[in-house]
Amino acid sequence: MLVVGTFLIVQLIPGDPAQVMAGPDASQAQVEQIRHEQGLDKPLLAQFGDYATGLLQGDLGSSYTSGIPVSEVIANRLPFTAQIAFLAVAIALVVSIPLGMAIAVACRGGRRRTLDTAFTSVTAVLGSIPEFVLATLLIMFFAIKLNMFPPSGAATLDSMVLPILALTIAPICTLARVVRRETATVLAMDYMRTAKGRRLKALRLYGRHALPNLMTSTLTLGGLVLTGLLGGAVIVEFVFQWPGLGTGVLDALVKRDYPVIQGVVLLLGILATLLNLLVDVVLGLLDPRSLRGKAGDA
Repeated sequence: MLVVGTFLIVQLIPGDPAQVMAGPDASQAQVEQIRHEQGLDKPLLAQFGDYATGLLQGDLGSSYTSGIPVSEVIANRLPFTAQIAFLAVAIALVVSIPLGMAIAVACRGGRRRTLDTAFTSVTAVLGSIPEFVLATLLIMFFAIKLNMFPPSGAATLDSMVLPILALTIAPICTLARVVRRETATVLAMDYMRTAKGRRLKALRLYGRHALPNLMTSTLTLGGLVLTGLLGGAVIVEFVFQWPGLGTGVLDALVKRDYPVIQGVVLLLGILATLLNLLVDVVLGLLDPRSLRGKAGDA
């Protein structure tokens, strides 16, 4: 389904890629020749057959505009996307889980209602800001007003700071709220009250007894949130002109470069699938009952 969807979605893009390849001054005969050479004059089913056959042979085609193999285009841009995506995922998990647990512990039993309300309000507002708006605000404040970080490009290490910040704020807010809710539920259980009565140290009490029991539901939703982060990376990369897959696919959209669009979208779909699979594997290791439940549903 992913391959079919990737092929069909580019067919909905308006414009004629043959005309783009030929240039604005090309004659109709030249445009028709290019359309024939690229197989764009074939029926849709025949085009899909050529596309699927190429994928089976490991051939993603070549860029219409540059002639460079799509695999090479992806290989040049993937490391840049991987840098900010992996760091964003790691930071989102490392920050959101302790933050959510800390708020739940501090506000358990209805205490510190002001802190709880402030946490809920701030995370709800920050988590609802679209990535492109957040990225623009970060550039205006940290790059233009304070001149702390470069507004675009990937020339230095500090160029990653603002793109990663734009990618992680919404996932951190969403996941922290989930962890806070799940931690509050776990803390109210009898076994936690028993463990607390044994006067265990805080690290052992919350790390050994509370954390494993809230990770199942947290990772289930976290997988969806982190998968959405891949989509957000496309917009964030374009705003910051980060030379990754996001900027590449948006440039290809403007130029009607079908092979590059198909290759990048297919790769992002595979990465999202692998991320969900990884979450399922981790869930299975933490709680084998989750796998038995899925097998029963099937």
